[in-house]
Amino acid sequence: MRRVIVLGSTGSIGTQALDVIRANPDRFELVGLAAGSQADAMAAQAEEFGVDDTALGAAEAEQLVRDVEADVVLNAITGSIGLGSTLAALRAGRTLALANKESLIVGGGLVTALAAPGQIVPVDSEHSAIAQALRAGTRQEVSRLVVTASGGPFRGRSRDEMSAVTPAEALAHPTWDMGRMVTTNSATLVNKGLEVIEAHLLFDVDYERIDVVVHPQSIVHSMVEFVDGSTIAQASPPDMRLPISLGLDWPDRVGGVGRPLDWTTPANWTFEPLDSHAFPSVALAKRVGRAGATYPAVYNAANEQAVTAFHEGRLSFLGIVDTIERVVDAHEPPDALTVETLAAAEAWARATADRFIAHNA
Repeated sequence: MRRVIVLGSTGSIGTQALDVIRANPDRFELVGLAAGSQADAMAAQAEEFGVDDTALGAAEAEQLVRDVEADVVLNAITGSIGLGSTLAALRAGRTLALANKESLIVGGGLVTALAAPGQIVPVDSEHSAIAQALRAGTRQEVSRLVVTASGGPFRGRSRDEMSAVTPAEALAHPTWDMGRMVTTNSATLVNKGLEVIEAHLLFDVDYERIDVVVHPQSIVHSMVEFVDGSTIAQASPPDMRLPISLGLDWPDRVGGVGRPLDWTTPANWTFEPLDSHAFPSVALAKRVGRAGATYPAVYNAANEQAVTAFHEGRLSFLGIVDTIERVVDAHEPPDALTVETLAAAEAWARATADRFIAHNA
């Protein structure tokens, strides 16, 4: 039985993780819960599962990870504020089931240097799919990673056609039910840019060998191409409980967490190239990833400020990625990558993004 701490327990990933744990009491014991602000909801979860150790806020979550004995820490905190908990889990020797992609992307080498082989298990559906497909061959046999994207609500639109997009339209994702930040990131494809950086850091594959392909049905969650021309894909109906369960019990599979595909019903799966002119966020993310240092932290922080401004009516939809690019272009990285220099770079990026947004209002 694996002892599990769930960080971000009241969010979408956290509540689905509790579904998995609830359905498998013989495999998982919930020993800790942390939430950002929803104290009452977390208290109800703690009462249901008989959990004594809880935390509210990022600092308390880090302390929880350090103090409570656990086998697995699921980090489902939203945003780069989850970096401290990621570092704490790795230092404590826990298996890190990582749904908080921002902490890996922002932390970069700080995170990968701490992680033992296999200590980080991805929970994002795309990276879980890649991890599953990689079991079909050796590292030397891998030719390319192919990350799939639904294309979001604006797939097929030109840049000009997205000039008047509203927040409500941006939140109308065709496949996934997610929070405001992640859903907006999926509309701009910033989320896919972040996932490309995450794939590079998780699997140590060069950016030139990581592609993004648009797959609107969201059935094939990602693929690995091997040197002999074979491509291994992981396919399943969209359901985050599948990658969550793998994250909690990797490399073992948990029976019954998701429904299989129905092969008796006709279906079409389509794949399209990414329109990099309409959605420049992926190319920008690759540029940022290659630059390394504090650039990914700046990309992420500027995006968070721009998304907030968009939903508050202070920035256009196209202005989100435009703002990120301006902030990235203005950034001068520090000489060393530390927790302190990352925090300073993020603070600078947020202030600089706010200044650009106010100037263009």
